[in-house]
Amino acid sequence: MTATPAIPHVVGVLGGGRMGAGIAHAFLTKGATVIVVERDHESAAGAQSRVADAVAKSAARGTLTETADEALARFSTSTDYDSFIHCGLVVEAVPEDYELKVAALKAVEEHLSADAFLASNTSSLSVTGLASQLRRPANFVGLHFFNPVPASTLIEVVLAKETSPELAATAKSWTEALGKTAVVVNDVPGFASSRLGVAIALEAMRMVEEGVASAEDIDAAMVLGYKHPTGPLRTTDIVGLDVRLGIAEYLHSTLGERFAPPQILRDKVARGELGRKTGKGFFDWTD
Repeated sequence: MTATPAIPHVVGVLGGGRMGAGIAHAFLTKGATVIVVERDHESAAGAQSRVADAVAKSAARGTLTETADEALARFSTSTDYDSFIHCGLVVEAVPEDYELKVAALKAVEEHLSADAFLASNTSSLSVTGLASQLRRPANFVGLHFFNPVPASTLIEVVLAKETSPELAATAKSWTEALGKTAVVVNDVPGFASSRLGVAIALEAMRMVEEGVASAEDIDAAMVLGYKHPTGPLRTTDIVGLDVRLGIAEYLHSTLGERFAPPQILRDKVARGELGRKTGKGFFDWTD
């Protein structure tokens, strides 16, 4: 299978956690050769396993146009940034920390050809701020994928002030080639999706804190009354309470008091109740 013409033939992903593996899977199943670079061999092995599992599930659902083995033959992992040298696009998917992302993006850029594109999967940090640290800011864009990537039909394309018009149009075509829908936004704190999603989630947390209703009933109100596929508190558990807290703190610092994290969120994070990944958040995930 050859890569869909609208996506780069070779795509790199920096970071092979849940999001990075999902992004790798998205491009891999559309015919690209995909390389995931991780910080060490243990993490690279984990990324290999996550992508292989996702491809196997796609094959079982009948959504591949080739066998799982044929798809995985185009996938590799590495701990060396030199592996990105032939990539037409690299998507950064490291944790949501500004300094970490800047260091990662600058390191990746040093290994890319002059005409290659670089993207960040940040869900809230300033894409313009990240771009300002790079030598080729016109070649940089935000590509905010949603969790879980295989099931999500949305990618938020975030344009930095210096993102070239060519890249803005190309990023939208990549999204369409991946079978997803692009929402194109200019760079503002929280973009469109995180700003709205976090606002609803924080208010839901305050309602639990104030004893208005249980987490189950608050989520049911949004699912049944507003047709949300998942309630804001269950979504928070899936995303991770620590991730939600980090985004809320950033939005609080940039947009004001309406994004101040509730104490219940801070307390749960301090206790290690981070949601699905630890077995407990606003819901019990141990079953």
